[in-house]
Amino acid sequence: MNHSENENKICAVIPFYNEHSTLKEIVKRTLPFVDRIILINDGSTDEFTNQIPVNGKVILISHENNLGKGAALKTGLLKSIELKSNISITLDADLQHDPQLIPIFVQEITNYDCLIGKRDRVESDMPIHRRLSNYLTSTLLSLKTKYKIEDSQSGFRAFRTEILKDILPTFSGFEAESEMIVKLCKKNFRLSFINIPTIYGNDNSKMKAVPAIIGFIKVMLKT
Repeated sequence: MNHSENENKICAVIPFYNEHSTLKEIVKRTLPFVDRIILINDGSTDEFTNQIPVNGKVILISHENNLGKGAALKTGLLKSIELKSNISITLDADLQHDPQLIPIFVQEITNYDCLIGKRDRVESDMPIHRRLSNYLTSTLLSLKTKYKIEDSQSGFRAFRTEILKDILPTFSGFEAESEMIVKLCKKNFRLSFINIPTIYGNDNSKMKAVPAIIGFIKVMLKT
């Protein structure tokens, strides 16, 4: 890609924690569609460094300890703001998000402030407990925000970078993604959803049920 007016026009923000087996592949698949990739190593203990290409388009930021997905997202989004990007794309490092969809997000974000990937909870391979969790949190957030929240837990998102300063998360865990939705709605930013494939291999999610529930309740009460 060549954006002479701004070499950081589109930044991908990818937090990771012990994703040795997929990190190289997600970077490879994402590179053709963005100007920069911001990788946030959230205290990984595996041997990940040889999975990151030596490439001027890839920036690595490391947390000394595992602080949580919300903290890693905040670090990456702050870097995207610093780089004066136009669009910030967040996606997970475990290959559950297809980077080939990034151009669609980029095209559609011109009409919105934030786009969130919406997965099919019914006709898909999404594990039943994840379907139930997503349905419940999406329904509760819809009631809280008065917006129809179609997928509260999807991490595949596009933001106009200029709005990020107003919605950066303060929670450090997975609940940060719900917190950002609440802040978006409170600020009356333009939010929409875009269909994306539901990709699940082994459901080795790092989201632990009890901390996630506690965190979500705090978001509902305090945000």
